[in-house]
Formats: sequence, structure tokens, C-alpha cells
Amino acid sequence: MPAEPIDPTGVTWTRVDERYITVKYITGILGWVITLAVIATPIVLDAIGVFSGIPLWIKILVSAVVLSWAAADLWLIPRRIRAIGYHERADDLLIRRGILFQRVVAVPYGRLQYVDIEAGPLMRRYGLCTVQLKTAAAATDAVIPGASREEGARLREELSVRGQARLAGL
Repeated sequence: MPAEPIDPTGVTWTRVDERYITVKYITGILGWVITLAVIATPIVLDAIGVFSGIPLWIKILVSAVVLSWAAADLWLIPRRIRAIGYHERADDLLIRRGILFQRVVAVPYGRLQYVDIEAGPLMRRYGLCTVQLKTAAAATDAVIPGASREEGARLREELSVRGQARLAGL
């Protein structure tokens, strides 16, 4: 029997911008190129005779594992991004993420301290941002990555207004 998703009933998720997939591919490929360069360095040094002693089977095994891991990681990027979503309800904001380990976080508007938007150079290049919701609880992982800059600005304003209204007891 397949497992049921943990999504609340009647919720229509707003997905993050599809351009975020491209950003994650770029950062993922750069990360894997660096990782492969670090792992390949001893293999190359062994091949040119700087030092020796790495058995061939270890070289093959490590290379195969790392290349398989990189391929799987890059292959899953679109599914991971499409699994991120959020939904604004009357009293809280739901944020969903995860494929294998799914997570749905409800952030009550009354607990919001501030809404932070950040965008590095690559995110700005693609017109995206990350919306971070800060609450009094340090453990709250309330992040919406890959929102368009317009949607991020709208969320910041809307959630700030709702948070202030709930804090004031309106």
C-alpha cells in the first residue's frame, strides 16, 4: 500500500519559480566539479608518479561511487525543486519540501518577528530570491527558496502586515 502524502487536505501549493532549477544545476555542477577535482588529485598524482600505493580497485571504486552520486544528485534537482511549495492560510503559512523525507511546516503569523529576503549574485541574475521567516523559535526552518523577486517582495509585505496584525491582537 503506497504511503499517503503528509499534505493537509484542500491545500493548493504555490510552487517556486522554475528558474530556480537552473540556479541549482549551476551550483550543483560547480560543487561536484570541485569535489571531483579534490578526489581526482591523489589519483592523478599516483598516475604521474609523485607518489604511489593506491590500489587500482580503490581508484575505480571511489571514482564510480562519486560519479554515480553526482549523477543521482543532479538528476534529482528538478524533483526537489518541484516539491517545494507554500500556501497562505488565514492564520498561518504552510511551507512544504522534500521528496523522500517530506516536511510541512506551519508558521503562525502571530509568531513572525520579521521576514528576510536575500539574493546572491546568481539568484539576482535569474530574478530570484530566498524568503526567510524569522520567529522566536531558533529551530524554525521557515525558508522559501527560489521565489521570484516580485513574489518575494509581495510575501515580505503581506506576511509582515499579517504578523503585525496578529501580534497586536487584531
